[in-house]
Amino acid sequence: MARATEAFVGEENITRRRLLNFVGWGSFAAFFGGITLASLRFFFPRILYEPLQEFVAGRPEDYQIGEVSTRMLKEQRVWVVRNERGIFTLVAICTHLGCTPIWHPAEDRIKCPCHGSNFLRDGQNVAGPAPVPLYRAAISLDFAGNIVVDKGRKENLLEKRDQPPFFLPLQA
Repeated sequence: MARATEAFVGEENITRRRLLNFVGWGSFAAFFGGITLASLRFFFPRILYEPLQEFVAGRPEDYQIGEVSTRMLKEQRVWVVRNERGIFTLVAICTHLGCTPIWHPAEDRIKCPCHGSNFLRDGQNVAGPAPVPLYRAAISLDFAGNIVVDKGRKENLLEKRDQPPFFLPLQA
């Protein structure tokens, strides 16, 4: 019997008052700890790392006449298209809901896999739910003769998109 009482000497009874005291102070500490962490987080900026809106797409000689180049599709979501008159870029974002369309060279069409929008090689919408043509990004030549594409400036109006800066006239 002496041993049984010796085992309980080091333990203290947990009363209702001690439990409520512990829960109360624990809640108080958690609340102010959360406020402190949120205040400290305020001092660190939230940065969204995206590719630059302006980038170099190579030289005009890199693109063949009649070609829709997909080399910039993965990094920048644009197609570079060269025809007999010049070069333009199409932003590869469907104007219906923002999906990434796919270039089908056998059909000479750009098709959106999500909802079935169809676009011609020049970006004009011909079928599906897309209400307007694909956007063209501004395009120019730098001093070294490289093509510079600026996705920050876009246009899809028929009378404006076939004029500079959204179309780069070149000699064949």
